[in-house]
Amino acid sequence: MESVKPILEFKKTCVSYTKQTMAVKYVSAAIERNTITAIMGPSGCGKSTLLRAVNLMHNLYQNIRVDGEILLNGENILAMEPIDVRRRVGMVFQRPAPFPTMSIYDNVLSGFALNGIKLSKAKKDETVERCLRSVALWEEVKDVLNKKGTFLSGGQQQRLCIARALAMKPDVLLMDEPTSALDPIATKHIEELLLELQKEVTILIVTHNMGQAKRISSKSMFMYLGELVEYGDTAKSAADIVKTGVKGVGAIASDLAAEIYGLEIIAESIETYKQNFTRFLIFDDSLQVDKAKINKSSMCFTLPH
Repeated sequence: MESVKPILEFKKTCVSYTKQTMAVKYVSAAIERNTITAIMGPSGCGKSTLLRAVNLMHNLYQNIRVDGEILLNGENILAMEPIDVRRRVGMVFQRPAPFPTMSIYDNVLSGFALNGIKLSKAKKDETVERCLRSVALWEEVKDVLNKKGTFLSGGQQQRLCIARALAMKPDVLLMDEPTSALDPIATKHIEELLLELQKEVTILIVTHNMGQAKRISSKSMFMYLGELVEYGDTAKSAADIVKTGVKGVGAIASDLAAEIYGLEIIAESIETYKQNFTRFLIFDDSLQVDKAKINKSSMCFTLPH
């Protein structure tokens, strides 16, 4: 059987802020078409830095260097013009960021204006309705399209930003913790939306929420200190990290155990990791584990030496 060609592929991708500081180190991974891939890891491990390299956002800073290759349908993004890349790779940021001086209608169409693409009035109307319907926002805003995007609630603003990113019909949609600033109800709406959107677009999402990764992603990339330490099916990759251990990611392992496999596996994780780590971050202060002392004030437990 002929192998399926990945839509996006990292080949020994590196990102350096200075000659001495490499934030992303030789990452290689093939991203399948019409999937949701979660990028996870502790703060400062290079998740967002890697994501932004796909959209050539580092080109805005002279001191940042990106090496290796990032292939989009076989073409090296790093050799392409940024405006061409951004037509094919959309981006949604952590906090909702509709253009504050633009109406809801004009926000959706802003990509065309920035690219100098002229549309007829009928085509504009069709595009706005199509994109807003795709993010389940049309019925909520169809009577107030001329109001500013900032008029909307936080969850609505984020859906507007997703609609804006989808207007140019990108191949890939990048999302940098898109629900971290939203309430649980808005987060649920965004997650349900992403599951529908993956039928049309390939999604890479940076998240610290392991439960979210389990709910929406089929693939996961686990990063630590700029390196890709695990990549594969979300459930299997999480299990491998918890059961076999990866040096330096004890916090990820315990979080995954609590979120994905249930609290009972934590005790097994302790036995696996106690030779290398002394602390694990957890998110349930009622957790009771043999051989571990619970420190509720710091929300962590300490392993015996």
